[in-house]
Amino acid sequence: MEERERWVLWLPVAFGAGIGIYFALPAEPSRAAAMVPAGLSAALIVMAFATRNVMLRASCIGFALLLLGFDAAKLRTELVRAPILMHRVGPVEIDARVESAQLHGKGIRAVFAPSFIDGLDPKLLPHRIRVSVRRGGERLVPGVIVRLEAVLMPPPPPASPGDYDFGRTAFFEGIGAVGYAYGRPELIAPAPLPDIGARVALALQALRFRLRARIRAVLPGSTGAIASAVITGDRGGISDADEQALRDAGLAHVLAIAGLHMALVGFGLFWSVRAILALWPRVALTQPIKKWAALAALGGAGFYLAISGGATPAVRAFTMLAMMLLAILFDRPALSMRSLAIAAVLLLSFSPESLIEPGFQMSFSAVASLIAVAEWERRRALTRAPVPPLPLVHVRRYMRGIAITSFVGSIATMPYAAFHFDRATHYAVLGNLLAMPIMGFVTMPMAALSVVLMPLHLDAVPLHIMGWGIAAMLAVGRFVSRLPGAVSIVAATPVAALVLVSLGGLWIVIWRNGLRWLGLAPALAGILLVVIARPPDILVARDGQTIAFRGNDGRLYFMRRAADEYSASEWLKRDGDSRTADRAIASARDGVRCDAFGCVAQSAGGLRIAAVSRRDALRDDCEEADVVVSLVPARATCPNPKLVIDRFDVAKNGAYAVWLGKHVVVESTEQLRGARPWSAVPWQRRTQRFSSGG
Repeated sequence: MEERERWVLWLPVAFGAGIGIYFALPAEPSRAAAMVPAGLSAALIVMAFATRNVMLRASCIGFALLLLGFDAAKLRTELVRAPILMHRVGPVEIDARVESAQLHGKGIRAVFAPSFIDGLDPKLLPHRIRVSVRRGGERLVPGVIVRLEAVLMPPPPPASPGDYDFGRTAFFEGIGAVGYAYGRPELIAPAPLPDIGARVALALQALRFRLRARIRAVLPGSTGAIASAVITGDRGGISDADEQALRDAGLAHVLAIAGLHMALVGFGLFWSVRAILALWPRVALTQPIKKWAALAALGGAGFYLAISGGATPAVRAFTMLAMMLLAILFDRPALSMRSLAIAAVLLLSFSPESLIEPGFQMSFSAVASLIAVAEWERRRALTRAPVPPLPLVHVRRYMRGIAITSFVGSIATMPYAAFHFDRATHYAVLGNLLAMPIMGFVTMPMAALSVVLMPLHLDAVPLHIMGWGIAAMLAVGRFVSRLPGAVSIVAATPVAALVLVSLGGLWIVIWRNGLRWLGLAPALAGILLVVIARPPDILVARDGQTIAFRGNDGRLYFMRRAADEYSASEWLKRDGDSRTADRAIASARDGVRCDAFGCVAQSAGGLRIAAVSRRDALRDDCEEADVVVSLVPARATCPNPKLVIDRFDVAKNGAYAVWLGKHVVVESTEQLRGARPWSAVPWQRRTQRFSSGG
């Protein structure tokens, strides 16, 4: 009972656990089945209020929140459910309204709301499609109606079992097809917008478009693209080298509008407004200027959220900032675990899928850890004897704050960065110590000033100063990223390990007494799972041609040049291997022989692997090989090998991962994805009907 007031902090954990259970299911529950948890949660809440037993009440409420989290995720899925294109079509003619557009590579990547796709039943039109446009992208102003010719495909599945699932992300964003355009889009007469909400959304997108255009007119190149990312959230146009340098220096967070940006804007406005009002003693002494400043900061942060595009990390950061500012308005502590818990419940209620996104996990783990450290320091200060102030106390405190924030944040987010990005940066504290003063005192203030002055056409000077700040941050990023051992590639982490580490971390940051250190047990168990995890011995891409096997040195090798370069690079990254796919092609000395009929390799365990390209080689390989991967149908004619994967298998089940040994263990992407709305299996795909070609 010593920490009874902390029990409430486990409510968002229970709510999130229910969401996690929903996404872990192998099959989509029916709407009728989803009513059962709703009824049980209502009964548990009634029971909680009826009992006087504190432990029983807490247990009932916690389990009710878990069930409500499950139902919230199911409800969200039903609300966003929309048609998904189930097989490649095109080139087809498309009429669509531009919703957003950003630089991507050598062209523009735009999101459209289609009103017509040639040959597709109107009932099966995706709500949104994402198309890459090489020529004429300057015409894609949000709100305009265009006609274009494009090839469309379903959102791609993961490159390997357990890898990032773009199809699931696209499903919750309402994107039902992706593709690329031929030629230039043709502008056609605009159509009336359906409702006021759509008008407001497109007006904001158009404002963002004009802001980006103005920023890049003043600051060309990668510097302007980074400035646009800081102000509008559009990261298109940043050079790969600059983005890699910032990432390897632990500064990738400056490119994504999230906690840092919202804090600098919100609390910068709060401090500025309060300082200006304090210049008038009569106002300062008689009026609640602190609350006025909080209201101004809330409005300014809300406007920043609107022009930034309202991406999930920005919404999350705004929610947390709003909780702090509202706490000031209601005379509550601005930064507390309870505020963080409320922000988590609110965000998960409206966007349950954010639970499995890296931004949510990294942000909340970092902030929860920082609050726990702040609580510890506050309690420590109460028992510590006062000491005389040292010289430059404010500078020392500022730099110490950056160092502690960077160190704690890096440790807290490391498991999630390793899980989602397969990378670990080692000099993030140094990078942030050097770059954050530039970000806080130059880049963000000039960004805010340029937005204020842009309607008056007086923004050129602050934008140029902002550009100097960005150039300085890039110089820091390049310096730190080139230090020896700045970054390491980390092998893929099992989901169970991440769950255990998360539970251990939550136990440590939520409790405050000595029992908190019991959280080390599940965290260490999660680390042990990472250590003993065994990577697959064979990987087969969804094209059936790109095949990798594990050699005698424990590294992956490709049996021939990878046709699916994206999958090949993802496999190496998830294997903790920094080589490129071209440098990982096996040769004859690696035990691989290739000819026009296919390739044969020897695995580390001595098993023979055959990749068959033509039917002529199938009989011999089926008699001699232990594992056969065939581009031609092989099931009925290949009974001898331990495992046969042919073109129909990869068409139906996606990419494969295989573990060899006494028993062959096989996983496929569709097996792990399950029968969910975002992962319709191929025999369901043919149910879509086209009235004409394509």
